[in-house]
Amino acid sequence: MRDHNRAEVRVNLDAIAANIRHLMRGVDGDFLAVVKADGYGHGLIPVAKTALAAGAKYLGVALLEEAFALRDAGITAPIIAWLTPPNQDFKRAINEGIELSIASAQSAQAISAAGTSVGKRPIVHIELDTGMGRGGFTPESFTDFVKEIHNFELEYRGFWSHFARADEPERNETHLQIQAFDGALEELHSAGVTPEIIHLSNSAAAIAHASAHRSMVRLGIAMYGLSPDVAHMGSSEKLGLTPVMSLYSNLTLVKSVAAGTPIGYGGVGVTRHATTLGIVTMGYSDGIPRQTSSAAGISQAGKRAPIIGRVSMDQFVVDLGPDSAAKAGDEVEIFGAHGYSIDEWAEAAGTINYEIVTRIASRVPRIYG
Repeated sequence: MRDHNRAEVRVNLDAIAANIRHLMRGVDGDFLAVVKADGYGHGLIPVAKTALAAGAKYLGVALLEEAFALRDAGITAPIIAWLTPPNQDFKRAINEGIELSIASAQSAQAISAAGTSVGKRPIVHIELDTGMGRGGFTPESFTDFVKEIHNFELEYRGFWSHFARADEPERNETHLQIQAFDGALEELHSAGVTPEIIHLSNSAAAIAHASAHRSMVRLGIAMYGLSPDVAHMGSSEKLGLTPVMSLYSNLTLVKSVAAGTPIGYGGVGVTRHATTLGIVTMGYSDGIPRQTSSAAGISQAGKRAPIIGRVSMDQFVVDLGPDSAAKAGDEVEIFGAHGYSIDEWAEAAGTINYEIVTRIASRVPRIYG
């Protein structure tokens, strides 16, 4: 660890490229690299550049400000932004060649009008709600939209949807969503609209549902080396993926305490025997979940030390054991290849691996290698 960093995220960019190569072996088509949420916490610009170098045809973001940041960094590759609420800066997006998702006639009209005002035809991707119950045209509103689709000054380049349960391969919902999607695509074709890019698969579907691959798949969590669902699809290792992020900090204090010592707010952690405690200089303001149990912790000198007591805003306590030789200033791995995994942290915090990596605060520097 660099001397001036109390904590740091280490991002293995080579692992991103390796994960992409592994995932795309089973896909006959292109891929979009999902880099929203600051590249799932790994860093928007470095991840985007790595994915493009590895062959990404598109970059995908949720928000226009993410797309603008990519353009400001000099990235000229195609970008899709899929959250397009009213009153966004559609004019800038259109001028910068950012492709927009539409999920209602209202959004189609607003984007079409913005294009007219700047003298350019906006490129859009039509999103269909096939069973997620979230974004996208409902089947009914989609049918109504298709009837007036030629009234908008738009270039319909893409057609897409999102799966709700593709990470549960044994269930039938994904197949029902595929059927709904294909039926809507036939409606488009009947109206004389033939989108160039059809994208339906997220990471889980890219791995487990070959029939959903179409012309492009969207690689999100799996590109970062994490399983879409450990319980139903197995671990990163089982899927042949390498986690990209590891998290390090150091011990600010090491001290011996007696058996029965209450630890942290509320005294909910109590030492069972005389032991050595280590105080780690990270807390929930850095993205360490407050509710994390003793099923997670740190690795120091090759040994695991579980959390004891509640995580505080800027620090948490671990039980190093009575025979520990650790000292203040020692580096510790919070998650990574040598101790606890991201998935173990997610289970201990009652959440999913997506949240563990995306919630690490921006005040924790990212170090790339």
